[in-house]
Amino acid sequence: MKHLTKMTLITMTSALALTGAAHAGSLAEPVVEQPVIVPEAPVYSGGDWTGFYAGLNLGYADVTTNIAGVEGNDNTYGIHAGYDYDFGRFVLGGELEYDKTDIDLGGAATVDDVARLKLRGGYDLGRTLVYATAGVARASTSLGDDTGGFAGVGVAYKVTDRFVVGGELLEHRFDDIDGTGIDADATTFNIRGSFRF
Repeated sequence: MKHLTKMTLITMTSALALTGAAHAGSLAEPVVEQPVIVPEAPVYSGGDWTGFYAGLNLGYADVTTNIAGVEGNDNTYGIHAGYDYDFGRFVLGGELEYDKTDIDLGGAATVDDVARLKLRGGYDLGRTLVYATAGVARASTSLGDDTGGFAGVGVAYKVTDRFVVGGELLEHRFDDIDGTGIDADATTFNIRGSFRF
């Protein structure tokens, strides 16, 4: 009986040892799943406003004079081109702009076009630029050509790195147009689309 018990113990121990060895070799390495990382969409900061730009204008002009009944308004359309330099938060630039129109001033005269040389300075809000502008304007009228000053405000918004839309409101002053004694004030509003390069 002792011999049988001893044999049973040896057989069981051997069987357990062999079973453990068989299982140890057949176990696969545990699979560690890597967490799925979803990349965040980049936040557009607007980037740098430095560089050349050019585009088209579409707007409206209202002209009044110091003579009763000599006033008028009409649509305008034109082109612009300029350069901005971004100093960080402050942007400074210059621009040339030309607007074509056909404003009838009560039958006394017409305004045919306006060309502007602008200086503009504004605040860089990233995708948006708000600015003030001022400069010299040259108006062509049926009475003659005259040079005056203007000032105004504008906003530009980067739709993409290359395409910008915006709006601009300007107040013009022309004194004694071509020696006629007629003074004119003009308010213009332009919607603008520009390509930056």
